[in-house]
Amino acid sequence: MRVGEQLRGLWRQATGRGVEPGSAPALRLAAAGGADRKTLALPSILSPVEIPGRLLPKPTPANLRRFAETPLVRRAINVIKDRIAAMDWQVRVRRGVRPEDVAFAERKLRALRRMLEEPNEVDSFRTLMEQAIEDALTGGFGAIEMEPTGDGNRPAMLWPVDGASIRINARWDGHAETPRYAQAMPGQMESSAVDLRDNQLMYIRMNSRSFTPFGLGPLEVAFETVNQFLSAHRFAGKLAANAVAQYAIWLNEATPAQHDRLIRWWQDEIEGTGRVPLLSSVQKPEVLRFAQGTDADLRLAWQEFLIRMVANAFGLPPLMLGLESDVNQSTAAEMTDEAFRGAISPLALLIAGHITRDLFSKCIGWPEFEFVFNELNARDEETELAVQVQLLQAGVLTVNEVRAMRGLAPLEAGVRDQVSEGSKDPMSGDHGPRIAAS
Repeated sequence: MRVGEQLRGLWRQATGRGVEPGSAPALRLAAAGGADRKTLALPSILSPVEIPGRLLPKPTPANLRRFAETPLVRRAINVIKDRIAAMDWQVRVRRGVRPEDVAFAERKLRALRRMLEEPNEVDSFRTLMEQAIEDALTGGFGAIEMEPTGDGNRPAMLWPVDGASIRINARWDGHAETPRYAQAMPGQMESSAVDLRDNQLMYIRMNSRSFTPFGLGPLEVAFETVNQFLSAHRFAGKLAANAVAQYAIWLNEATPAQHDRLIRWWQDEIEGTGRVPLLSSVQKPEVLRFAQGTDADLRLAWQEFLIRMVANAFGLPPLMLGLESDVNQSTAAEMTDEAFRGAISPLALLIAGHITRDLFSKCIGWPEFEFVFNELNARDEETELAVQVQLLQAGVLTVNEVRAMRGLAPLEAGVRDQVSEGSKDPMSGDHGPRIAAS
């Protein structure tokens, strides 16, 4: 109990909760001009104890985090996480909303971009997204706390949350004022949990299902496969590092003295010298093998099959996890595109939708804006440029629409007309540079 009181005291001191008005900590918080965080950054400090109630904890195996640190799973997570976190993105006026109907659109767009680039005092957009994506791929529970600031230049602040500590209210009625989530430390009573409304927490669920409020992460799907792979890998490592010979020499009807004499002779004259041993006996000695003595003893084919199963769980081709035996020049590009469309693009669209709906609309109250990634349609720059040039020449898109797709600001009216006329001239011969420069 004393340790719990000390931990709660440190938490209140770190987050500013329970600080008396007019005190030095309160004045520092007021001078910072930011929002107060409710959740704990590192809640997993006590022994795990599950207490039944209306707040449902996710029954996640404890060693999922440990499995996420193994080389095979780490490679699968990094392929998806690093690609999404490094994508170029933009904040724009939502489709179906005219920019002229939005008051102070330019100022709000700058404020939203600054808010995402500097979500809190420690993280950047990339570090914030990496932590949320890591939890989403590990346990299907990527979580980000959102707190409005009331500042027009920075409408909200964001903090990454350990998704394993978030419990879901099974009796949530859909009202905005009813707590939907709660953060409870392991061993903490339900009454002491930190309640969070729907507009205070972004909860990213992968593989949403109707019979449970929790998501299903790829590592949870591959849990048994990863466990079997680690067992086979340890067995192969011990077998390969074992210096004991996997065979024995059997001498039929040999006396103990002859047996000891043969052992001393072998150790003194033959072992480690590279000489050819010569044996003369009444009966020919027989070699008894305990294993085949080949790579089949390491179960490499079984390990390769398990790697393919892990890749299937993450939606990646085996090429991304190091299996290049069945890959050639004609199939490598197709497998790379399959990885982007099957694993990276769906998760990126899920995150973009959560930012648009939860952060912009529910938390801040600006539903006329949306968050989009710029690199989801075509990963190849030359292909994307050629498509945009053809659509521009055919009159399907305008110059400002193409610039919006590339995350650039619109051109003025006079400059836009000059660029459009140059791009439609079939004799100009420099459509690409004009569009690329725009």
